[in-house]
Amino acid sequence: MDNHSDIVSFLWGTADLIRDSFKRGKYQDVILPFTVLRRIDSVLEPTKNDVVDAYEQYEDELDNLDPLLQQKAGYAFYNTSKFTFPELADSKPDELRENFEQYIGAFSDNMEDVLRKFDFRNTLDKLERADLLHSVAKQFAEVDLHPDTISNEEMGVIFEELIRKFNEALDENPGEHFTPREVVQLMTELVLSPDRDELEQSGKVFTVYDPCCGTGGMLTTARDRINGINENTEVYLFGQEVNPETYAICKSDLYLKTEEGKDAERIAFGSTLSDDAHRGTHFDYQLANPPYGKDWRRDKKAVKDESKRGTRGRFAAGTPRISDGQLLFLQHMVDHLKPEAEGGGRASIIMNGSPLFTGDAGSGESNIRRWLLEEDYVEAIIALPEQLFYNTGIATYVWVVSNAKAPERAGKVQLIDASGEAFWTPMRKSLGDKRREIADEQIETITRLFQAFDEDATVTYTTEEGDEETVEPVKIYPTEHFGYRKIRVERPLRLNLKPSAERIERLWDQKDFQKLAESNKNDPDARATAIEEGQQIQRRIIEMLTDMPGEVHTDYAAFRDHLKQELTAHGLNVNKPVRTAILDALSEKDPDAEPVRDTKNRIESDTDLRDYENVPLTEDVFDYFEREVEPHVPDAYVDEDYTDDDEFLGDGDVGRVGYEINFNRYFYEYTPPRDLDEIEEDLREVQRDIVDMMEEVTA
Repeated sequence: MDNHSDIVSFLWGTADLIRDSFKRGKYQDVILPFTVLRRIDSVLEPTKNDVVDAYEQYEDELDNLDPLLQQKAGYAFYNTSKFTFPELADSKPDELRENFEQYIGAFSDNMEDVLRKFDFRNTLDKLERADLLHSVAKQFAEVDLHPDTISNEEMGVIFEELIRKFNEALDENPGEHFTPREVVQLMTELVLSPDRDELEQSGKVFTVYDPCCGTGGMLTTARDRINGINENTEVYLFGQEVNPETYAICKSDLYLKTEEGKDAERIAFGSTLSDDAHRGTHFDYQLANPPYGKDWRRDKKAVKDESKRGTRGRFAAGTPRISDGQLLFLQHMVDHLKPEAEGGGRASIIMNGSPLFTGDAGSGESNIRRWLLEEDYVEAIIALPEQLFYNTGIATYVWVVSNAKAPERAGKVQLIDASGEAFWTPMRKSLGDKRREIADEQIETITRLFQAFDEDATVTYTTEEGDEETVEPVKIYPTEHFGYRKIRVERPLRLNLKPSAERIERLWDQKDFQKLAESNKNDPDARATAIEEGQQIQRRIIEMLTDMPGEVHTDYAAFRDHLKQELTAHGLNVNKPVRTAILDALSEKDPDAEPVRDTKNRIESDTDLRDYENVPLTEDVFDYFEREVEPHVPDAYVDEDYTDDDEFLGDGDVGRVGYEINFNRYFYEYTPPRDLDEIEEDLREVQRDIVDMMEEVTA
């Protein structure tokens, strides 16, 4: 087989063997573990005899054989079985399952843990019951996955291609497993490029972390890039993954790439959000592609509890809505940045558009954005082309965050619109929804724009039509540019009151009179008496109101005082809820009435007329109100009690602070409509064409 595409096709061909016994969504349960097992066996085969000989010689003499057998194998894992995979596949059908059990049990503990994550023994049971174990084993014995034939990089691509096919079969979330290679390369360049001088220094040690590492592609790409810049550096990889299959692939791959296997040991299994396996550890560089729009319900309790711990936890800024956990991962990564005193850290994370603008002022999403921007963590946000991912064509954005910004970047955010034609190349053949890719030179262009930090930067490119175009894809704004104060604009409640027959009739439906009969609930006779007394009071009040002149009163406070006096004069000492019920029955909205005032002479607001305004943080609230609102609604006023109430973020000023980054607004270019004469001429041309066609039909 000449290339990885042929290998993928061959491995995927296993589906033809098992399709009658396994659902399409379960193909990965067979193909992935057998692929990993075949790859491992290919790696171990050259040293197989040395390992077996050493095991048999020292089995009864040494308590810990691991160091010796690892040294003999040349890797951090080994297998003491006499079988190789091809020999295993040649077993008699009735002996194959027993031989498989012996073979798997002969792996070192670290590699057996990898196979357990595949639930491999359960898969063997299913294959044996379906009488497929022998044919599947023979199929995989025919493929050569030795590193001399398939490099580590090619093997990584093979796994990603297989997972892409499984995702298509399951119709899974596009961000669930892996990111296209060119996007990983771009993200890597963005986090490394500002530190090029330091990376070129010999003897340096760097740490790289991915909190949702999948098969480990981002980690190994970052390490390879750092070593490509300077081979005299040490790079330590760290990661965590919640999906057992991709975790197993990642660990097995890293075990194969280093003799010591230390990187593999630093890959943890479990949910990063609820069980941070690297708590307290900080990193030079971080990269991640968290699932888009996936809920964090399973982690809710742990996340909420940690959020309540404030700055002692990762989520002090708040939590987003339960349906999308992307901003939780971003907060997690900020928490793991190497402290500024130690040189700081940088992270790149790719997300969809939701974290940019979802959530109103005071919401979890807005508060997280507020914290990120006010603490000055955000270096840049880059809009990528659509149709880059295999299972979706949605817009995606790379956020670059750091706690050690260069002086010229302090207090500023760089936006790069790399979504246009200048930054993508059409693929010759689509892969699912992936119809575009970012070429190497385009990665270099985006990286150059990021490094230059120049709002006047331009990019010239040739369109598909062959025309030369120039775009200005960079905007730079101070962090407060994205902030606003959401103020509540109130207008007075205006009511007139009239003791007319129609309005008095409403009193029969008022429930507040029942409150006069709430005592003695446990005594039926006493309760019946109280209800009767309440109804008598209700009738007397209605009689009193009927005798009053049916005039319209536009001063609510004056009528309220008059009503209280009348009730007292008639010996009706009722409580405040009943008096309020009477006023509600007799009142109607009236824009010409005086504003309603409460008993402390404060104006009451009309909630039906309530409105909100977003005031830029760079403006004074009352100056804005006087200019933008008051000329149009003279009786409006700002509710000064509507403020932030978050202890971590709130500052007590008027309004609630919100942050959003409406990317399209900043790069929108107005295209004026065509001239009316030109449009009319086009219409006349269409009319002439229709007439000509009709004449041809009727001729």
